[in-house]
Amino acid sequence: MRVFVLDSNKKPLNPCHPGKARKLLNQGKASMFKRYPFTIILKEEKPNHVNNKFELKIDPGSRTTGLAILSANNLIWAALLNHRGLQIKDSLLSRKQIRRSRRNRKTRYRQPRFLNRKKPKGWLAPSLMSRVHNIITWVKRLTKLCPINKIAQELVRFDTQKINNPEISGIEYQQGTLFNYEIREYLLEKWGRRCAYCGIQNVPLEIEHIIPKSKSGTNSVNNLTLACRKCNLAKGNQDIKDFLSNKPSILNRILKQCKQTLKDATAVNSTRWKLFNSLKEFNLEIETGTGGMTKYNRTKQGLEKTHWLDATCVGKSTPEKIKVEVIKPLIITATGRGSRQMVKPDKYGFPRTSPKLRQKQFFGFQTGDIVKAVVTKGKKVGTYVGRVAVRKTGSFNIKTAFSTVQGINYKYCKPIHKADGYSYAT
Repeated sequence: MRVFVLDSNKKPLNPCHPGKARKLLNQGKASMFKRYPFTIILKEEKPNHVNNKFELKIDPGSRTTGLAILSANNLIWAALLNHRGLQIKDSLLSRKQIRRSRRNRKTRYRQPRFLNRKKPKGWLAPSLMSRVHNIITWVKRLTKLCPINKIAQELVRFDTQKINNPEISGIEYQQGTLFNYEIREYLLEKWGRRCAYCGIQNVPLEIEHIIPKSKSGTNSVNNLTLACRKCNLAKGNQDIKDFLSNKPSILNRILKQCKQTLKDATAVNSTRWKLFNSLKEFNLEIETGTGGMTKYNRTKQGLEKTHWLDATCVGKSTPEKIKVEVIKPLIITATGRGSRQMVKPDKYGFPRTSPKLRQKQFFGFQTGDIVKAVVTKGKKVGTYVGRVAVRKTGSFNIKTAFSTVQGINYKYCKPIHKADGYSYAT
């Protein structure tokens, strides 16, 4: 993965090979500007040579978003951005329940007032807006580190017109080049990429009609599922109730799931235009594409199914052959910047801790900083790298990739990356 380079005026230059960056650091011609993503800054002012065209591609997801930067036919940088939308939803629900319980205990009954509670036009729930804010934050950061001149976004996960039944849309539009990719991608997401009857994974799956067409079944996506070759042949044109008569639990699950919508896909569809309009503010060329087109491009390239490789294949501008320089993407997880809640309550809503201090920094460290602690004596001798939780006493906790180490004195800690609302891994 390439290393971002800034000139002495903090303007982005062409990213360089890690070997060249290491050479510049060893020769003292550059110093480390940022650890995540790794960026160096040149010490001497040089003419700005920005010749390549860099394109940032985004594959938005409900839980994880893929980011990729392409230079011509080369994939030079990639990342996985993990969102915290579900965590925000749970926190808001907990706060709502505690407030309602407290008000029921301490205030007289009053009629609910809803007419004076109006949401502004275009309002989205905080759990959805956090996804948009996370992506916009990283687009801002990357445009400051790399001379990006184009953005490609997967605007819609599924083209709903292409998956309507043929009686509604014309046959010429219905059966285009991407038709099978739209249908198959929708079903793979809906049925968890496994056979609906036996649950097997990592085998070729076939599209199967729950109610056979010979028994008045339709081509609607609510009547389609995925089955392995063995189960598809065994079912044949039987009614699903006859085929699964001895397996009532599987039958009930399939009949229930076939009517369900995609929760994650709905979250992505709810935020797609908000994200698109926010990206317009960068005044860069913007390209959009569908999820079916992304899969079509990825299949032609012979790439694996991952979010960051999906991002590489977004849009019609995807090159015919991509050279992947990235071995492991940067894993970015949204952690937030703390909580404004002063006291933690118990399950009944009563305070169970003393009010927290308003001071955030102790001994030059703040909760969320990434530190390296080299402990030379005591029971915890060793080297620990991870996010730190500060204490007024100077005894910190460090959350590493494997466990949480408690009681590390601040004197052993050395800052690597200041808290910015995200944690990182490779």
